[in-house]
Amino acid sequence: MAATEIQGTCANGFEAVKDTFAASFAGDLEVGAAVAITIDNEPVVDLWAGHADHARTRTWERDTIANFYSTTKGVVALLAHRLVEEGRIDLDAPVSRYWPEFAQAGKQTMPMRHLLNHKAGLAAVAEPLPMDALYDWAAMTTALARQEPWWQPGTAHGYHAVTYGWLIGEVMRRVTGKSVGTYLREEIAGPLGLDLWIGLPASEDSRCADLAAPQLAPVEGEPNLLELIMRDPESVTGKAFMNPPALMMPGTVNSRAWRGAEIPGANGHGSARSLARLYGAVASGGDLSGVHVLGPQQARIAATEEARGTDLVLHMSTRVGLGFMLSQPHASFAPHEGAFGHPGAGGSVAFADPATRMGFGYVMNRMGSHILIDPRAQALINAAHSCVRPRS
Repeated sequence: MAATEIQGTCANGFEAVKDTFAASFAGDLEVGAAVAITIDNEPVVDLWAGHADHARTRTWERDTIANFYSTTKGVVALLAHRLVEEGRIDLDAPVSRYWPEFAQAGKQTMPMRHLLNHKAGLAAVAEPLPMDALYDWAAMTTALARQEPWWQPGTAHGYHAVTYGWLIGEVMRRVTGKSVGTYLREEIAGPLGLDLWIGLPASEDSRCADLAAPQLAPVEGEPNLLELIMRDPESVTGKAFMNPPALMMPGTVNSRAWRGAEIPGANGHGSARSLARLYGAVASGGDLSGVHVLGPQQARIAATEEARGTDLVLHMSTRVGLGFMLSQPHASFAPHEGAFGHPGAGGSVAFADPATRMGFGYVMNRMGSHILIDPRAQALINAAHSCVRPRS
């Protein structure tokens, strides 16, 4: 097989990133992918290669976009913290201040921060939901408002794999009068020319990469989520990934219904370049091209550790901030503290590192099985940090 041609640009001093990217293709670890890095809001890496489909009939182009699963959560968190910064959301106010119907099943006083730090105990809906509820905003938010927490809120954390987006998104909708996707487009993506979407228009389908179905295959040293789900489908882990059942149906991720819906915990679409620019703005002071994204003080609050230890949904140790994942012992955004972002199922990841003023984005269409940061992404992250040093 001929070597895959790596397209794009790479600044002097960042050759290690390009070499690492090329090595994944040479080792047949990728079908199609893109990686981008900014430093001080300037692009230093913008690379893409491979194919947008697994039959290898469509070349991955400069404007190819991909679903980046839970990397979406970080984008949503940035939007929510922007509203906190503006004084429109109070992290310690009860959710019911903004969403009165939420005050059911003992949730009357639950603070907003529990929705962001995965301590709400609302990682799943217990009642069986119909297949199409996945695409029905009102159905999901109504079910979550009725849901009793699976554990005492604030006492433990558990990954809100998909419910996170509806919970944060409904508060945002009540506060702004706009859906999450509309707010992203009108307030950030549109003004900055970012190719980021939550709710992808059909007009963009032709340039969207096709992903394989999400995999929960076992990985050495990590819990076997598929086994845990099958062993007890009524558990919070089982319900988090299987209710509504369309979540795990083959073909869901490439369907028009999935792409067009707003599922802010999992169905963001876009480019590595745009993710890097968004996080790069936050890492470099908070502004980009005259648009304010998120200031340093609020970014520090967002990146403050809120929970560490055994995750009640993932059954492994995790470390989380307010809406963001933080570096883990074996899944790190940086070799130093302060970096924050979010990985997505299968391998995508994006983060900000204020210490190096770096924004990083990686998207792909060959799904890996690691629960946190995929080895392909980790290798690129490590290569990026080998090329920069923290500022004093």
